[in-house]
Amino acid sequence: MKILCDQMLGSLATWLRFIGFDTFFTNGVISDQELLAIAKKEGRVLITRDKNLLAMAKKNHVGHIPIDTISLDEQLQKVLKNKTIEDVKVLSRCSLCNTTLKIIEKRNVINKIPPGAYEQYNLFWTCPNCHKIYWRGSHYDKILKKVNQLKLNKSY
Repeated sequence: MKILCDQMLGSLATWLRFIGFDTFFTNGVISDQELLAIAKKEGRVLITRDKNLLAMAKKNHVGHIPIDTISLDEQLQKVLKNKTIEDVKVLSRCSLCNTTLKIIEKRNVINKIPPGAYEQYNLFWTCPNCHKIYWRGSHYDKILKKVNQLKLNKSY
């Protein structure tokens, strides 16, 4: 499922990227019409809390998921409602720009990450677009913990 989160759902967009969903999000100002055009052109499901935008999406036959809560966990549960836990692919997309991550050799990350991370971990990924480097540190563990909590809640 390809997703488009509107400007009100930045945290949700980041988390959806963390767990592997192709998620369009802009931190700039895009009009509702532009958001709908992107969603339609790219086959993305629009996720929003904006009632006017939802009405426009319905009118224009754009797939959508209405969000009616500010709780990140509840938002994630709503989006994952029709997905299985196997759909989750942690560390497959850049949380900043949504690009698919690539494995990078350890020797190529020296002096680009904290020395402790370099010494402790052997597997690294990089974003070919923005060059952010990822590894399975404590943040990875927190993501897995949240995914497992969502799985245990069986709300999806």
